[in-house]
Formats: sequence, C-alpha cells, structure tokens
Amino acid sequence: MTEVLRYEVGSGTVLVEAADDSYGVDHPARNEQGILDTGRRLEDALASVRPAARAALEAMAELTPEHIEIEFGVKLAGDAGAVIARSSSDAHFVLRMSWAPAAAVPPGEEITHGG
Repeated sequence: MTEVLRYEVGSGTVLVEAADDSYGVDHPARNEQGILDTGRRLEDALASVRPAARAALEAMAELTPEHIEIEFGVKLAGDAGAVIARSSSDAHFVLRMSWAPAAAVPPGEEITHGG
C-alpha cells in the first residue's frame, strides 16, 4: 500500500507517493482526502541529504576531474525529511568522473618532466 504525502513548495504544495511502511511516515496528520500533511517545506526535507552530497563531491574533487557527476536516490520520508535511498541491498552513490586527454604535443616538440 502507498501513502500520499503533501509538502509545501514555493507558493504551493506538491504530493509525493511513499510506501505506507516507510521510515518517518507514521506521524503526519491525514486530511479529509487521506493525504498525509507533513507540515514541512520540500526544500527543508531535502536539506537533510545535502551534507552527504557535499561530502561525496569534496572527497572526489581531490582527484581533480574535469567533470564530476554524483547520482544518488533520495526518498522523501514524512517527518524524517529525506533519506538516501537504496537501489539494491545498500544505500548507494553513483560517481562519474572524466578527464580530458592531455593536450596534443605539436610535432617536433618534446614533453620534459622534472625541473
């Protein structure tokens, strides 16, 4: 069975589907349509996963990629806010990093190392 959660966002609201046995979904008040009102702004709920995303980005940035992409699932959980969702048996992050090949050396020039 699923539940419908209502979050405030901008000047309106957004409805989010969640499993009825999800962590944090047992406490919000249900309105006359059966929708669980979280009493939270969506932005505030998502703020709880921001430190994890920032930590992953900072840790990978030490590798100095030209491009980095971090992907992870976020599950909205009523009073609990947001949690990092699992895609299999564990919570996960998918990291994609890329580096461009070194600039081509014009013919006749050498690359020297050291000083």
